[in-house]
Amino acid sequence: MNSYNPYHVGSIAEQPEDQRAAFIRKTYWHLAGALAAFALLETVLLKSGLGNTALQLVGGSRFGWLALLGGFMVVGWLASRLAASGASPATQYLGLALYVVAEAVIFLPLMTMAILITGSPLILGQAGVLTGALVLGLTTVAFTTRKDFSFLGGMLKIGFFVALGLILASLLFGFQLGLWFSLVMVVFAGGAVLYDTSNLIHRYAPGQHVAAALSLFSSIALLFWYVLRILMSQRN
Repeated sequence: MNSYNPYHVGSIAEQPEDQRAAFIRKTYWHLAGALAAFALLETVLLKSGLGNTALQLVGGSRFGWLALLGGFMVVGWLASRLAASGASPATQYLGLALYVVAEAVIFLPLMTMAILITGSPLILGQAGVLTGALVLGLTTVAFTTRKDFSFLGGMLKIGFFVALGLILASLLFGFQLGLWFSLVMVVFAGGAVLYDTSNLIHRYAPGQHVAAALSLFSSIALLFWYVLRILMSQRN
């Protein structure tokens, strides 16, 4: 979920139907491109053997994961600002591209670990299918009900800081958050997907399809992360 929340007069919901449809198509085309680029980057990184190197770098110490998380948060914040800015389209695309690369880097150790635990990359496909099914269901709810789920924003912000605090505490003090935390985070990420999809329908301004795509990509990536962790815990 992107912290950017483009609530202002002149939202896409106030535009003619053909403009609303064009905006939604553009957003999902950009989202599809971001997901495809992420998958391609991960495939290249894993096949190059860099996954083992990344796992050794961050897995040798709990502070390795802490540094990776900190760096990702900084890059994620910068990318979100760039994509959501009113600057040139090139700047917005730069933000989206930067975020996709950052996600690919932070996912690399986890994906490598998943393959090592199960002995097969099939677990990545299984996590992808489950994530896709959840996203499809949530998207269907948002588009069929046309309900404004902006009320979820406050709860998601509070949940984000609570989850971040628990993650930081687990890294600093060396305790495991366990399966239940992953299950709760799947619910949290699902709420973020629903919230972002609702904003896509009701809240974004015309021309902000890149920002909308980045926000959805972020929430889907978070959902995929914890779906994968749940599958790993069942196989471990």
